[in-house]
Amino acid sequence: MNLSQLKGKSLSDAAALLGADEKSIALERFLSLGLPTKKSEEYRYFQVEKLLEQEYRTLTYIPKPIQEAEKIIIVDGVVTHAPHGMRVYYDQCQAMDMTHFDPLYYLGHLLSPHVIKIDLDGDTDVEIEHHYTQSDALITYRIVLLNQSNRHATLFESFHEEEIENTLVLYGYDTFVAPDSTLRILKNQYMHGNRYAMVASHRLQLEQRANAVIKSFDMGSDMGLQLIKADLDRYAHIDAGHLLYLNDEAQRGTVSKIVHKGEHSTSHQEAKNILDGHSRGIFDALIKVEHSAKWTKAHQNSKAILLDERAYMAAKPQLEIYIDELEASHGSTTGQLDEKQLFYLRSRGIAKQEARKMLVIAFANTLIEQVKDHRHQEIIKETFDKAFYQTSQKEAS
Repeated sequence: MNLSQLKGKSLSDAAALLGADEKSIALERFLSLGLPTKKSEEYRYFQVEKLLEQEYRTLTYIPKPIQEAEKIIIVDGVVTHAPHGMRVYYDQCQAMDMTHFDPLYYLGHLLSPHVIKIDLDGDTDVEIEHHYTQSDALITYRIVLLNQSNRHATLFESFHEEEIENTLVLYGYDTFVAPDSTLRILKNQYMHGNRYAMVASHRLQLEQRANAVIKSFDMGSDMGLQLIKADLDRYAHIDAGHLLYLNDEAQRGTVSKIVHKGEHSTSHQEAKNILDGHSRGIFDALIKVEHSAKWTKAHQNSKAILLDERAYMAAKPQLEIYIDELEASHGSTTGQLDEKQLFYLRSRGIAKQEARKMLVIAFANTLIEQVKDHRHQEIIKETFDKAFYQTSQKEAS
């Protein structure tokens, strides 16, 4: 399949290409937004056309018997393992967001009419491992997350690939955070070797007094973009943090839209970006406060360190406000490592490579240390080390 063939297609032609119903509201919405290009606002810093114009094999998704394991394991979009007693099953998606800004959100649903549903029962910690084993493939799947009122759950996801190449992954969550509950989602992803590219399009619906914590740790190289839309009801709160540590010719980052709909809703969004080599970091984030969201508190900030003169940071924090009764702020800074601090560490006998690492990890730690589970913290730090020493070895050679 060549996804660029969908560009400019009529409803009937697009339905035939995708094997979709012409009456599908997802198809209508996808065509109204249009296939993303370099001129699309959400993709202007990400070479999405390069990915859409390639030829991919489409996979046949045949559900397998789910084996018992400590983690949920998803291989090429199919669930293979899950913890005993956890409700993980396939179902039709019955609650799509028809106001999402990303056309690939709808394309993902069209290509994955059966979603993976995960019921987070009670107070629980869950790990999801995503595995990719197919080259030259288009891997598509959607996940619906449901939790319970007055409960607190944590989901930690990681990504693993074999020696593959030229694969595109389209996946994402439709997440519904119940009233008076807390849901933490932690993403740890290390990409390298141009094995696969990813576009992850997420939707979060926060009910009254719901609390969501979304932390993404994206490191290494290659192409990956996450697009997040979150809607906040009365007294709902979202804490979003994004750490990028990129090298080589990576293009990765976050495009988000947080919409305050209910009174007294609050949001805090922070991005830390460390860019080496010829990489490009992306933080294109909008906080929208609607007329109904009086007494909102919304804060947004992006900070970037460029370790190479060829690195580029596209930071675009934005506020769109329709009321006066609120507290809001946003900002963005970009700079380099402090040469005086680097000289001080070198003068104490610390090698240049380790001195750079100490300063970089100190910058990143404000986000890493917000992860409450120490085991997850250590996994993220190990991923950081892997990305850091990958860059250092290339510089040495």
